[in-house]
Amino acid sequence: MSPSFKLQCHFILIFLMALRGENRYLELREAADHDPFLLFGANLKRELAGEPVYRRALRCLDMLSLPGQFTFTADRPQLHCAAFLIAEPEEFITIHYDLVSIDCQRGDFLKVFDGWILKGEKFPSSQDHPLATTERYIDFCDSGLSRRSIRSSQNVAMIFFRVHEPGNGFTFTIKTDPNLFPCNAISQTPSGRFTLVVPHLRRNCSFSIIYPVVIKISDLTLGHLHGRQLKNPSAGCGGIGDFVELLGGPGLDPSKMMPLADLCYSFHGPAQMKIGCDNTVVRMVSSGKHMNRVTFEYRQLEPYELENPSGNSIQEICLSSV
Repeated sequence: MSPSFKLQCHFILIFLMALRGENRYLELREAADHDPFLLFGANLKRELAGEPVYRRALRCLDMLSLPGQFTFTADRPQLHCAAFLIAEPEEFITIHYDLVSIDCQRGDFLKVFDGWILKGEKFPSSQDHPLATTERYIDFCDSGLSRRSIRSSQNVAMIFFRVHEPGNGFTFTIKTDPNLFPCNAISQTPSGRFTLVVPHLRRNCSFSIIYPVVIKISDLTLGHLHGRQLKNPSAGCGGIGDFVELLGGPGLDPSKMMPLADLCYSFHGPAQMKIGCDNTVVRMVSSGKHMNRVTFEYRQLEPYELENPSGNSIQEICLSSV
């Protein structure tokens, strides 16, 4: 994949097109026709005070980044459908079934997955999610409307569905709620600033940026020894139970990415790294003994930065330079 192509094509859109062989992903009707990044723009958020609920038809292959009500009605047998849901990093997603008309006995299904899954790769990874993979699937054909509302554990979720009979389908409403301590998240935008806080909990938290980026860590508090240590990836952080690692790779699952750097000690002041991967992850590992916190900024790499790398590099996987 050429550097210019990486910058023009969003990681998720690439996989969505690959799933169906489509030449172009369908944009939101209200979005600009030629800018796929508007799918994730905060300006598309419409749940403003006094404004009516946003409604539109759901496509067999779709991306939803705003609250609203969505209806799928099959015009022919639709056997391989998926909708990717994404909210702001500090939000949960709630999916509420308003109406479901499918034939489970004939092989129809309607499933919610807690996270994203593409080509067998999951976000959050199995190491970072509190539930086993099988428990992250909620199947309507098993639970019916007894589980009318389903809330995600992070800012992304998926709906898989199959409908054989034309005219059948379903309607659901998406709402978002604040997440005071977001643990796992995918960024909607190619640039931004985020603070990941793990308050005395034994858990691993990943923040995923699905672009090649320059990332600058401005503050890291790990609750133990002070000082900064940027180690060789092969060395790791040894027996230290609290640390932050930078990961990169072409896929979605952090557990399958290449470790690029470990930050094992608290520090104040910038530590910057250029990561030319399709996907970059800041991952915090916490023992539960301390209040851990990391603040970082990121921006998408320009084409010339990918074409003219400087410093150390990791070939074949992705470009990385300190």
